[in-house]
Amino acid sequence: MRVAVYYSNDDLRLEERPIPKISSQEILLRVEAAGICGSDVMEWYRRDKAPLVLGHEIAGTIEEVGTKVRNYKKGDRITCAHHVPCDRCKYCLSGHQTVCETLRKTNIDPGGFAEFVRLPEANVKKGVFILPESVSFEEATFVEPLACVLRAQRLAGGVEGKSILVIGSGISGILHIHFARICGASFIVAVDISEFRLDAAKRFGADVSIYAKDYTAELGRRLNQQRLFELVIVATSAPSAILQAFESVERGGTVLFFAPCEPGVKIPVAFNELFWRTEIGFVSSYAATPHEYQEALDFIARGNLRLKEMITHRLDLSEIGLGFKLVVEARDSLKVIVYPTGGSYYGLGNAKQDEPYL
Repeated sequence: MRVAVYYSNDDLRLEERPIPKISSQEILLRVEAAGICGSDVMEWYRRDKAPLVLGHEIAGTIEEVGTKVRNYKKGDRITCAHHVPCDRCKYCLSGHQTVCETLRKTNIDPGGFAEFVRLPEANVKKGVFILPESVSFEEATFVEPLACVLRAQRLAGGVEGKSILVIGSGISGILHIHFARICGASFIVAVDISEFRLDAAKRFGADVSIYAKDYTAELGRRLNQQRLFELVIVATSAPSAILQAFESVERGGTVLFFAPCEPGVKIPVAFNELFWRTEIGFVSSYAATPHEYQEALDFIARGNLRLKEMITHRLDLSEIGLGFKLVVEARDSLKVIVYPTGGSYYGLGNAKQDEPYL
């Protein structure tokens, strides 16, 4: 089978590997569509593990099931969680399943940028989700990132009725904006350095979009009825964005850290000005649980998320180098999807489609 092997952001090689063998409790998945995530291009995070096959936002068709697998069959259309928790440890029992040691150790084999992947027993038991007929494979690649957004907004206390500032309007920021709008946010401001992405932020729900160099907390206050923001979402790795977030959060509000910085970055804090008498909260969020995957899939199945409009590039697996370049450069792209097995490349991501999607 073909796999795209990551050596660095500008060195991805198409290689041949044997199709994985599965045990009695495992599933072999034919990958129809795989999204390129911003975390895939975090070179500082990937370089020490390279070479490896990345890709975790995947959907496809079950090619083979182990003899002891009962709930799924060949031909089922699914998406899956690449990490699953144990649901027994102190982290899981306290609601922090995404920092569970089991979740950090589980994964799919070899990775989603391949024609076929093996789903281990733990993933089969907890992390496989049947796609409704109304959900295409390419829409299903949004299940994982949307689940992460859903979890993060929940940890931040929800969005209904809140004024929100989203700093960073890449695909994560856009999903935060779009989902917050659907879930009842009262006022949303988007900040970014790209005109293309600021335009996208407006299309997907932001009331106002502002160039990062033009944004100030005072401007945010003027736009938001002389108040700062009840929720500030940091969806970019720029340290300057964190400082903007500190300056922009209202008393009693929350800053949600959704994106990591480069290793070793330290942020100076004016402690009294930020914390004393403000009751400001800070929360970070990492990954999502299987329950949140199912919630995200249910939201997508309802049809009120405009996910297909977020897809800017559809590429064959052989073009994955271009895909990574588009995501790294962060210019005129939002969601880049790769089609490892080719068939969905010419359709809507649904195995029953055979008309070209142009």
